[in-house]
Amino acid sequence: MIIVLMGVSGTGKTTVGQLLAAALHCEFLEGDSLHSAANVEKMAHGIPLTDADRQPWLEAIRARLEQDWRQGRTLVAACSALKQAYRDFLDATVPVQWVFLTGPEPLLYSRIEHRQGHYMKADMLASQIAALEAPTDAVTVDVAPPPEKIVAAILAALPPAGSLLAV
Repeated sequence: MIIVLMGVSGTGKTTVGQLLAAALHCEFLEGDSLHSAANVEKMAHGIPLTDADRQPWLEAIRARLEQDWRQGRTLVAACSALKQAYRDFLDATVPVQWVFLTGPEPLLYSRIEHRQGHYMKADMLASQIAALEAPTDAVTVDVAPPPEKIVAAILAALPPAGSLLAV
């Protein structure tokens, strides 16, 4: 099973993704780790990425999803995947179980503002929210509860193993 946690910054994609991967005994892919240095630099300076900036990043993520799928491995990945076109690109060749992490803007802003060592700044949250096209085909989970409860909600909502066998 390929599971992608998506949503705007501050929803806890990394924290929840790591815990979910541990619960499923599989690997976790932090999609942000595949951004180019130029993309990271832009975001660190508060400059939103364009679709052209994102394309090589999305290609790298899709290649990894495909690799794990072909090898029969379960993978939990974190990727903002804000637009439907990005999600369509990522799951064009691999069946993906989307998990949409969402929460109130003040909570997300506070989380971003208080985290250390991340290039994504709180003032970019508004641009992400503006770009977000909420999925209609995802497990949707509120991120206000503690991470362990979020993971439990995701696990309860996931389809049985083997039900996502075709693209």
